[in-house]
Amino acid sequence: MAARRIATYGRKNNNRINRSGQMYVYGSAVPQPEVSPGKVWEREPKHDVTTSRQVRKNRKRARSISPAYAAFLTGAAVFAVFICVMFLKLQTEIVNRSENIAALQEELADLTEENDTAYQAAEDSVNLEEVRAKAINELGMVYAAQGSVVEYTGPESDSVTKYSDIPEDGVLAKSRDMSE
Repeated sequence: MAARRIATYGRKNNNRINRSGQMYVYGSAVPQPEVSPGKVWEREPKHDVTTSRQVRKNRKRARSISPAYAAFLTGAAVFAVFICVMFLKLQTEIVNRSENIAALQEELADLTEENDTAYQAAEDSVNLEEVRAKAINELGMVYAAQGSVVEYTGPESDSVTKYSDIPEDGVLAKSRDMSE
């Protein structure tokens, strides 16, 4: 009982401990709620259980693996590893192709931009007024007059018949000079 003594340090302690180890209070202090003791677990008596020889034999057989079952498990593991390796190989191929596609798309965008820039530069370098003036003044070209354009339907066949030789200068007919 001496081990359960509580030190008071100069004041009177009204708390007491009963035989079951619970604390209770004397006096005007607010009492602590009483905690009901938990369920006491009793140990079951240990009795010797002897297992029969047949039960021990069945347990041993259940713990052992037959060679056929071991071969099956080995084959299943090898197959699973093979499937995983093939899956990883396909994933790698997909990633590589995606990166290749991205690189080709970037190259296409660069080439398209260069092509558009070159087209715009070529279009800006041509002055249509200069071309018209050179065609009319230097080459003697004229605008088509009303009735000078003849429309016809093309032949059904793909062959062309030549009736005369083409002249050396390449001119088949000259239009008459409209200035006269």
